[in-house]
Amino acid sequence: MRKNLHITALSLLLAIGAKAQQDSTTTTPSSREGLYDSVWLRKRSFFPLPVLGYSQEKGLEIGAAMLYSFYTDNKNPDRATRNSTLNLIPAITTESQYKIDLKANIWTRSNTWHFKSNLRYHNYPLYFFGIGDTTHYDNRSLVNNSRYKVQVEGERRISGHFYAGASILYQHDTYSSGDSKGIYTTMPLTDKEGGYVTFLGLTGIFDNRDNENFARRGSWLKLNLAYAPSFLSKHPLFKIEAQGSHFLSISRKSTLGFNGIFNSLQGNELPFYLLPEMGNDLIMRGYYTGRYRNQNYLAGQAEYRYLIDPKMRIHIWFVDIKPKFALAAFAGTGTVFANRDFRFGGFKPSYGAGIRYFYDENARLTIRIDYAVGEKRSGESRQKGLYLSLAEAF
Repeated sequence: MRKNLHITALSLLLAIGAKAQQDSTTTTPSSREGLYDSVWLRKRSFFPLPVLGYSQEKGLEIGAAMLYSFYTDNKNPDRATRNSTLNLIPAITTESQYKIDLKANIWTRSNTWHFKSNLRYHNYPLYFFGIGDTTHYDNRSLVNNSRYKVQVEGERRISGHFYAGASILYQHDTYSSGDSKGIYTTMPLTDKEGGYVTFLGLTGIFDNRDNENFARRGSWLKLNLAYAPSFLSKHPLFKIEAQGSHFLSISRKSTLGFNGIFNSLQGNELPFYLLPEMGNDLIMRGYYTGRYRNQNYLAGQAEYRYLIDPKMRIHIWFVDIKPKFALAAFAGTGTVFANRDFRFGGFKPSYGAGIRYFYDENARLTIRIDYAVGEKRSGESRQKGLYLSLAEAF
C-alpha cells in the first residue's frame, strides 16, 4: 500500500507567512451568512504551498502548489461574481520522475460564463491491482505511465441557476511493465501499452451555492455526456459523468455537506486506464487511486464542517493575520462494478477527519489536511491515506 509523508507543520507555517495580497477592496454592508457577515471584500491573492512527500514507487517527491486568485470584473464589479483561480503544480522525484499540472477556473462578471481547463503531463510509475472490487494487494504490479492531457470546459448561464455548455478532453497514455511481478504481465487488457482518446461532450449544470470554494448552503448538480469518435480516438467510446453536492447551514458555524458521483464508460473495447477508478483526495479518501476500477463507479459521502475563529492576531515581521480554521469529519461509501453486475455487498467504507486553514478568507480559499481510512481486506493492512491539498474536497 502506498505510504505518504507530508511535512504539514512547515506547510502550515509557510501558509501563514507566504501569502501575498494586492488590494482591490470594496467594503459594503452584507447580509451573507458565514465567514463574512459585515464586509464585502475583493482581493487578489497569490499563495505558494511547498509539498514534500514519499512513496515507495516514486521515492522522495518535492513539489509546489501555487494558486493565484483574482476577479475578472474589477473595472465594473458585481457582488455576485465568483473569484477565478489559476493553479500550477510542478513536482519532481528522486527517481527522475516529473509531473506538472496547470489548472484554470474562470468566472466572468455576474457568473454569466464559466470556463475550466487542465493541462497535465506526468511521467511516473503506479501500481496496477487488476479490475473489479476484489483485487488483492499481493497481486499488484508496478507499471510505468506517461500521460499528456488537455481538458477544456465552458458553460453559459441560460436561466437562473442553470448552465449549459460543452467540453473537450484529449488524453494520450503510454504504459510499460515496471517489474516482472503481479497481474499486469499476465492479464489480458485492452490497450496494454497505451493509446489516445478525444472526448467531445455536452454539459448541464445547476448551481445555487452561496460560494464555490467553501459552500455553506445550496446545491450543485452536473451531468456530462461525452462521445469519443473513432476518427479522433483509438476506439469509439461513450461516457457518463454525473456529480452532485448539497449543503445545509446548521448554525452560524456548522455546515453539513453531501456529495455523490457516478461515472460510466461504455464501448465494445474499453482501455483499462480509462475505466473509472475509486480513490483520490476528493471522494473515497483513504484508497490508492485505481486500487479498484471497473466499467461503472458509484460513490457518496457526507462531511460536517465546524468553523473556528480564535479571535487573535498574529503580527511577527511580515506576518500579519487573523487566522481562521475549520474542523471536518467525513464518511462515505462507494463501489465499482461491471454492467449488470451491481451488488450492494461491493460497497466499501471511507471515513476520517481533517482541518482547514483559510489562507484567503475573502474568497474562502483553504488548505486542507485530511486523514482517511478505508477497507481492511483479509490478510492486508487497512487501507488509509493522508492528504494535503488546496481547496475543499467538494
